[in-house]
Amino acid sequence: MVQISKTVTIPDSEIEFSAIRSQGAGGQNVNKVATAIHLRFDIVTSSLPNYYKDKLLQLSDRRITKEGVLVIKAQEHRSQEQNREEALKRLKDLVKSAIIVPKLRKPSKPSRSSQAKRLDSKTKRSQIKANRGNVIE
Repeated sequence: MVQISKTVTIPDSEIEFSAIRSQGAGGQNVNKVATAIHLRFDIVTSSLPNYYKDKLLQLSDRRITKEGVLVIKAQEHRSQEQNREEALKRLKDLVKSAIIVPKLRKPSKPSRSSQAKRLDSKTKRSQIKANRGNVIE
């Protein structure tokens, strides 16, 4: 069971694991042992609250298929158990990040003193450039 918050959990029966062979270098171990893990989680049929489901399905994440199935591939570690834990951690992080409401930005204006400083610096700079002209004798 994956604990998302105090009230929300994902039962193990809704998460499907499959072991596959890892990619990349690693010698004989890569060729013989299926240490990478594919985690599949069907968002639509899960027991998550509807708010969580909607937020997850709205994400533009390439790991979520058109059918609403989240697929996570973990292959960083050499052992299957560590990769399984990594995949569960990623699932938990993704679900948590989907429900975070971003802080609303309050529109602000530059202060009067900052506006005055900006205009003063522009005036000084234009004077410097104006003084570079040809000298009339």
